[in-house]
Amino acid sequence: MHEALAYLPQILPAHIAYIIAVVSPGPAIMAIIGTSMTHGRKAGMTISLGIFGGSLTWATAAAAGLATLLETYAIALEILKVVGGFYLLYLAYKAFRAVRASGDLPTAREDKASPCFESLILRGYGIHVTNPKAIFAWLAIIALGMPQGAPASVAVLIITICCATGFVVFMGYATLFSTAHALKIYRNARRWIEGAMAGFYCFAGIKLLTSNF
Repeated sequence: MHEALAYLPQILPAHIAYIIAVVSPGPAIMAIIGTSMTHGRKAGMTISLGIFGGSLTWATAAAAGLATLLETYAIALEILKVVGGFYLLYLAYKAFRAVRASGDLPTAREDKASPCFESLILRGYGIHVTNPKAIFAWLAIIALGMPQGAPASVAVLIITICCATGFVVFMGYATLFSTAHALKIYRNARRWIEGAMAGFYCFAGIKLLTSNF
């Protein structure tokens, strides 16, 4: 792991890309927001644990698949970088569209009984594991932060840093969106958040596509 620390300058853009991805509203985040507003903080944190488990599953699969490909084919990293670059540009396109969207977040309903712990865990895990875009996002993140010839410990470090960040973000969403005030703030700043996200995805995608292999 000490050897992997030398790659921190390359890992930083991947970490920033992950932060932007994990804080942006997608199926998983919307599930946390909706559950927190509807059933309270405890339920929101519980479904966050399930989503975190799904994210860790995809992260591990992406890193294991990347390592296997690199051992077999020298061109694998180049292919992953091209795929990852176009995927990041696709996310930028979606973010630009979101800037123009005017949809509202769900409103809270207090009359529903909170689901059980196991149900919330499985729901969160299922939401993330059944989203095929998640593994492509992880492949793009790992490829962005893992230069050619880097040891497998670099992928482990990327996953460790990103998943620790994801855990904090998921729990933070559950905490914040169990209050009405935070929901109002997000609605007011939504376009700025989506605009910044779109700009960085463009930068990261172009960086991947134009990097020297």
